[in-house]
Amino acid sequence: MRRLSRFMLPAIISIVCAYAQAQTVRIGNQGDALSMDPHSLNETLQLSVTGNVYEPLVGRNKDLSLRPLLASSWKQTTPLIWRFELRKDVKFHDGTPFTPEDVIFTFNRAAGDGSDLKSFVSDVKEVRKVGESTIEIETKVPFPILPESISQLYIMSKKWCEENKAVTPVDRRKGIENTASFKGNGTGPFRLRERQVSVKTVFTRNPTYWGQIEGNVAEVVYTPISNDATRVAALLSGQVDVMEPVPVQDIARVNSSGTAKVLQGPELRTIFLGMDQKRDELPNSSVKGRNPLKDKRVRQAIYQAIDIDAIKRVVMRGASNPTALMVGPGVNGFDSALNERLPYDVEAAKKLLAEAGYPSGFELTMNCSNDRYVSDSEICQAVAANLSRVNVKVNLVAESKGTYFPKVLKRDTSFYILGWVPATYDAHNTLNALVHCPDGKGAGIFNLGSYCNEAVDQLIVKVQSETNKAKRDAMIKEAFKLHASDVGHIPLHQQLLAWGVSNKVELTQFADNFMPFRYITVK
Repeated sequence: MRRLSRFMLPAIISIVCAYAQAQTVRIGNQGDALSMDPHSLNETLQLSVTGNVYEPLVGRNKDLSLRPLLASSWKQTTPLIWRFELRKDVKFHDGTPFTPEDVIFTFNRAAGDGSDLKSFVSDVKEVRKVGESTIEIETKVPFPILPESISQLYIMSKKWCEENKAVTPVDRRKGIENTASFKGNGTGPFRLRERQVSVKTVFTRNPTYWGQIEGNVAEVVYTPISNDATRVAALLSGQVDVMEPVPVQDIARVNSSGTAKVLQGPELRTIFLGMDQKRDELPNSSVKGRNPLKDKRVRQAIYQAIDIDAIKRVVMRGASNPTALMVGPGVNGFDSALNERLPYDVEAAKKLLAEAGYPSGFELTMNCSNDRYVSDSEICQAVAANLSRVNVKVNLVAESKGTYFPKVLKRDTSFYILGWVPATYDAHNTLNALVHCPDGKGAGIFNLGSYCNEAVDQLIVKVQSETNKAKRDAMIKEAFKLHASDVGHIPLHQQLLAWGVSNKVELTQFADNFMPFRYITVK
């Protein structure tokens, strides 16, 4: 790894040094945003990066509370209707005025073919203009958390999209690209100046931004550095100013360097495993004519064969919190009383497999990213090693997220890893996107194994429209209890954030792992 680092570092240095100047901040990340189209992928890194160029109607403060952005105010006028007053005198980066028509266009675009944000707008019946700077959003049923649900729905210019043939989103599942993949035209505090996929992306401060930019950064050079050792070396040598994630084994080293430090904190993201529960036969499996993952006993055996404490201790070096739920602390609907994992028990797992008809185990393929989550590939390797103890042979396919996400999003997977931060910081988002049976309209869009339970689906629908908090929380609890009983997914842990930051840089670390450039200051 050290040898690889020595070979790769000069290439990284050549990229970032050309942009090293006053008020330039150089950011290194283990992966790249896969597209500049803000509606093409519902993934934290991509939404974080594009969220510096584009803006939603309603955004987030540093404490993750709601804040007005392109909407100056909003209110619920009836159980089904929300009225938003739009900010006046706002312009897109090309000088085009921001209008209600752009909002209407954006909602339609996000709901259309190719969009990965359908779940954000699946319960919106209509968006209409009711004044020169006023729009109404009518929902299909009462939706008390509508403002939260659209806090990552970035507004695009109708005129620009039409002129650049980008009316429909980039479809990552089909590999379809358009102008919005490589260019940007938002209303945000930074403009996209240069885009070289998997090499570097350069942003410049928007001199005509309508709002306040707290930091002093004039230019941001974003460089993907997939190799952990190279990324650490770039930070310690001063070739990048900010990088994430810091590998857990290097946290102490960075903190003792004297030139940089590690910002650590709990993240809202839950890492989990999903299993194909739809196909009648798993591809590339030793079992023919049936799908062992359809059997709850098999799913539970896999769960109980995973030594989560060893993963925390050895793989994550203590930088994780094992979980039994699909949401963690800080998310509305998290219930500590339910957060008790099934015990790690190899013999119990073997017994369950035998009862299910697999006394000698079986073979299947597991898909895993190797540059998206903290130690993601190592986690998958540990899971594969654990399962070998119960005679389940895992053929592990680990790959860059650039090829991993398009594959699993097409449900071309039997067994996979995924991480999720609910965009609303509310359990309904997780339940609707990950647990609801896929309906082709937005619900269950990231339920890639097609877990289905009609009783759970009914609860999710009720949770969405319930305004009584006690009743709503009780329904969330019941939905999670049913899902856990089914072993619909296998929750693993909440990972801890670890950002490496030069001593000459000040920034704000968000619990959702977003990194707004507007808060970065170079001393």
